[in-house]
Amino acid sequence: MTKSSSKSALNQSESTPAFPHVNAGSIQKIKASRKKQFSGEELKDLLISGNKTALGRGITLVESNLPTHQQKAEKLIESCLPYAHKSIRIGITGVPGVGKSTFIEAFGSFLVKSGKKVAVLAVDPSSSVSHGSIMGDKTRMENLVTEENAFIRPSPSGDSLGGVARKTRESIILCEAAGFDVILIETVGVGQSETTVHSMTDFFLLLKLAGAGDELQGIKRGIIEMADAIVINKADGENLKAAREARLEFNRALHLYPPKESTWQPKVSLCSAIENTGITDVWEMISEYLKLTKKNEFFEKNRQKQNKFWLLQTINEHLKQRFYQDPHIKKTLKEQLTAIENNETTPFAAAKLLLNLHNEL
Repeated sequence: MTKSSSKSALNQSESTPAFPHVNAGSIQKIKASRKKQFSGEELKDLLISGNKTALGRGITLVESNLPTHQQKAEKLIESCLPYAHKSIRIGITGVPGVGKSTFIEAFGSFLVKSGKKVAVLAVDPSSSVSHGSIMGDKTRMENLVTEENAFIRPSPSGDSLGGVARKTRESIILCEAAGFDVILIETVGVGQSETTVHSMTDFFLLLKLAGAGDELQGIKRGIIEMADAIVINKADGENLKAAREARLEFNRALHLYPPKESTWQPKVSLCSAIENTGITDVWEMISEYLKLTKKNEFFEKNRQKQNKFWLLQTINEHLKQRFYQDPHIKKTLKEQLTAIENNETTPFAAAKLLLNLHNEL
């Protein structure tokens, strides 16, 4: 790397005069703030005081795959646990194009105006080819992102099941510790694999479109069976009539499903995020659900069930990492992949060999 290419973007070449309106002292302050590293205790104190910059840094630590960052993240989460578990966690899903980001901006803005502190954990789809991801949610939520009592964090989905970033659950704990009392988790919306977000939220909201061309969509199981509410978005203009008809179809279909353990009967609602109609109804529905489930103790029981699920998930993740990071496994795996390419073994025989080797180590 040449000397000129290694310079900061704040520096300019000698032939180009510096802009006269850029203060040299400000440049130094920006450089200093970028280099400053908070200790674990400092980061925790800033985070629980509601500092959004500290919260962003904490989530970055949680999402990092570096061993040193993972150790710091574990300590940070442990220190934040006493301040967590005081929020309402709402999962929001729906097919791409249903208007999730627009709905979340309208819904989040309504909650902020109602005196709530709202955190949005938006998961953007990652490419399976290049593994890249465009974090576009902050751009789409241009009004909500400017609110003092709102925090928006886009994260790449990676290869996570259900379109949920691998560390979303830990990010929820940090958001709660920072004082956010409503956590909105927006998923990629890829269909049946939304089970993961369902396992970390208190209320699961499914956004739908009227006239999507699937006459059976109201009686399909899977994601609709998991939903605590179905909200038909874009119920405005010429689409309003179709949205009302879709509401009738979904209401009939939901009565065909067996009762939920929570005793809650899922409801269907109409809204238009662009015209800002039906947003209040959605919050009233969620409030009614919370009142019911806290009274019959399902709310706490469900959270305990989720904690057990995530214990097993964490063990599975740890075992998987240990397996693939073992140097003997890495070497043998490479050999077996070559053997499969040469038709010298089968995938099943190679897997058995690797697992037996891991047991012997």
